[in-house]
Parts: sequence; C-alpha cells; structure tokens
Amino acid sequence: MNNVSFPVLSMLILLPLVGAFAVAVSRDIRLAKLIALVFAGLELITTLVVVNLFDSDLGGNFQLLERHAWIPSLNIDYLIGVDGIALLFLPVSAVLTLMVIMASWNSVQHQTRLHFALLLALEGVTLGVFLALDMVLFFLFWELTLPLIFFLIGLWGIGSGRRRAAIKYTLFMLFGGVPLLFAIIILALNHAAVTGGNIPQDLAFSLPVLLATPVPDGLQGWVFLLLLLGFAVKAPLAPFHTWLPTVAMEGPTQMTALLIGLKLGAFGIIRFVMPLAPSAAVEYSWVLGILGAITLVYGALIALQQTNLRRLLAYASVSHVGLVIVGIASLNMSGIQGAIFQLLNFTLIAGSLMLVAGFIQHRLGSTELIHLGGLASVMPRLTCFYFLFMLASIGLPGTSGFPAELLLIISTMLAHPSISIAALLGAVLSAAYMLSFTRRAFFGPVIRDSVRQVQDLRPRELALLCVSALLVLNFGFAPNSILKSNRVAAEAWLSRLVGASDVMARN
Repeated sequence: MNNVSFPVLSMLILLPLVGAFAVAVSRDIRLAKLIALVFAGLELITTLVVVNLFDSDLGGNFQLLERHAWIPSLNIDYLIGVDGIALLFLPVSAVLTLMVIMASWNSVQHQTRLHFALLLALEGVTLGVFLALDMVLFFLFWELTLPLIFFLIGLWGIGSGRRRAAIKYTLFMLFGGVPLLFAIIILALNHAAVTGGNIPQDLAFSLPVLLATPVPDGLQGWVFLLLLLGFAVKAPLAPFHTWLPTVAMEGPTQMTALLIGLKLGAFGIIRFVMPLAPSAAVEYSWVLGILGAITLVYGALIALQQTNLRRLLAYASVSHVGLVIVGIASLNMSGIQGAIFQLLNFTLIAGSLMLVAGFIQHRLGSTELIHLGGLASVMPRLTCFYFLFMLASIGLPGTSGFPAELLLIISTMLAHPSISIAALLGAVLSAAYMLSFTRRAFFGPVIRDSVRQVQDLRPRELALLCVSALLVLNFGFAPNSILKSNRVAAEAWLSRLVGASDVMARN
C-alpha cells in the first residue's frame, strides 16, 4: 500500500487550514496576502512531494494511507489515501488555487483577509474530497465546501444578485447532498447484511471495504441512481446546471474559475458511482451516455447564443462536462483515461479562461460584447494567452485539449456509435461559439474610449498565466506524462466494470 510514517496527505489538508487561520488573524492586509501566497506555494510543493512518493506501477491501489479511529461505535474512521485516478488532481488544484490568489491580489477591496482565508480553507477541504476514503469523511468534506463557497459568492460577487446566486448554489448543493447521504447509508447497511453482522457495530463506511462488498443487483440500481443524482448536481449535468451560469454572472470571477475548474461532481462519478454499483453502471451505461450527449449538445447550443464571455464560459463548461460523461459511459480504456485527462484540462484551461475574463471585467467593468471590440490591439499579451487557452478548449493539436478530446471521441465511437455523432457535433459547436465570440471581442476597430485606455496584463498576472500555459503546452506535446500516471488505476477501474459485465452475461 506504500504507507509512509509521515502523514503527508494530512499535511495537504491541514496546511491550507493553518494558512487560513494565519491570514484571518493577521492585522496587516499586505502581510495577509503574502501569508496566503506562501501557504498556497507550500501546498503546491507538498502535492509534488506526494506525486514523487506515489508508485505509478501500483496505481490501482490506494497508497500513502492514513487511518485513525474517528467514531468507533459506527466504524467511521479518518481514512485518507490516493490512487492513480486522484493523484494529479492534487497538484493541478494547488496550481489553480495559487493562480486564483494571485489574481485576487488587487481586485478584492473589502474584507480582504477573510477572502484569502476562505480561499485557503476551500483548498484544504477540496483536497480532502479527493483524498477521503471513508464515505462519511468524504461527505463531511463535500458539505464543508458549501458554506465557504456561499460566503465567497455572497460577499465578493460582482453582480447585484450575488446573494441570490449564493443561495441558489447552496440550495442546489443541499439538494444533491440528500441522495448522496442516502446512498452512503444504504451501502453501510448492505455491508452489515452481507456479512451477517449487527447494526451499528458492523456497519462499514470505508471505500476499500465497500468496493469488496457485493451489492445485490436490485439494490445496485438504487445506489447508482442516488449517487448519480447527487454528483450530477455538482458536475453539473442538465437539467441541474442552471446554478453555474447564475454564479458566473453574479459571483466573483476567481470563485467561478474554481467552480468550473474543479469538477468535483464528475470526479465523484468516476470515483464512487461506477465502481460501487458496477452491474448497474454497465446496465445503464447507455442512459448515462444519452444524459452526457444531451448535456454536451444543449450546453454548446446555448453557448452559441451568448454575448457575455463569463456566461459563455459557463455554458461551455457544461457542454464539456457532457463530453466527459459520454467518455465515462463508454466503459473502455480510452474513455476513462480521456475523462480523467479532460477533468485535469478543466482545471488548467477553463480556470485560466475565467481568470482572463476576470481581468477584462476588472478593467472594463463588463465582459459583454457591446463593451468590447478591438481588445487585441490594446491588450496583446492578454490576447495571446486567451488565444492559447481558447484553442486548447476546442482541442487544437499541440495543446492538452487535443489528446483528451481525441480519446473521448474515439472511445464513444467504439462503444456508442450513435452517441459519437453528438460528440462530433459538440466539437464543431465548441469551435463555432469560441471563434465567433473571439472575432467580435478581440478584433475589429476600437470604438470605445474605455477599451482604448485599458491596461494590458501586469507582471503578476502575466506570471500566473504563464504557469498554466506551460502546463497546457507540456501536456499537449507529451500527453503520456498524464496517461502513464493513471494507466494502472484506469485498468483496475475498468476491470471491475468488465467483471460485472461478465457476471451479467453469465446470468
């Protein structure tokens, strides 16, 4: 299991929380910003240490495990670990958080210390979601993101309806949390029933234990449905997507960058939905594929009509999530590796695009097309980065978007040829809405004085975009660095579903 004596994974969770406390109690605003930046940097270094300690040849196993009794009477433990599926989400999440902190440096003018403290706390809790291997612990981290995001949207939103957006987001997430909790309880009770144990002393919430516990086919359908419903809200999938455009327009762009970059809902579908209910996942894979295809095409068609960059990026994110779900539903190696790759791309590409939108919003007070035009002539540096991330989002060869989309489209063609038409249509529509908006916003004559006088990227903004740009190009030219890290874990994930499919065929 590659256990180590030093609790390095706990450090990943605690370090940002300690940093959040230090920022909150700091009396000087500049010092508070520096503390936030230092702790975010230390967190990134720690994630790279975890990547170095991880043995990719054993990527299908949970490594660096830490277990401590938490609620012994219910067999609930503080259990964390990492496998090849979750591994790279740690450093890219740390990179995005570091970028968000740097992007917020001058844009947050009130309650600055609280803002940076909440960002660090959200980072620690988010990494807890990726690392938790006890279902109750996972649910705790999952729910702890809600109050942090609620205050980040409600207090520092840029729209008049920011409080309404914060409430809408929270209500949607609370709705999604109910089926998740029911599914967790059902799985724990099933373990006690299968082992012939007593309740509550023989309940089980450990993910490794639950993965080894057979679930009756009839019960699997309910577990699959409940888990999928809970994670679909967060992903988001249609028709549960409406909170994202609202938050994109009313909330702070830095917070929106985190929400569209860190797709915890899609990660939850890979981590929990498919492995915990494998027979149901195989049986209803076509339903999941159709749901993904509808989300893919619907999001792209709505994005095609948008005149605001932030709203367009929100619907583009919804559409791209649909493609990820289609890949997951393919139940083949290309699909699962493409899905993981694309989720990592969300963090780098979608997050960076939203930060670019934030820079424009901060300078001009709007990202509406009517207030733009000719940006390329007055902001050449910002335009260069925007073009790179925009082209990566539509899968240009040489960027990280290309191998991810190629894997997803190939996997869909192999598993669901009819659904692959939707995947190809989504790729065409993605290019259409991104290129159309780019032409109108960045080219043509400068007709507004506010655009003519706008300042290009500052050195700090230039530096933070360089980080993600280099990663996008590196993963585009050397995609095997991503694929190799999760290959063994993807094979183990797929073998569990293939095994369930074989059992169904024999029966």
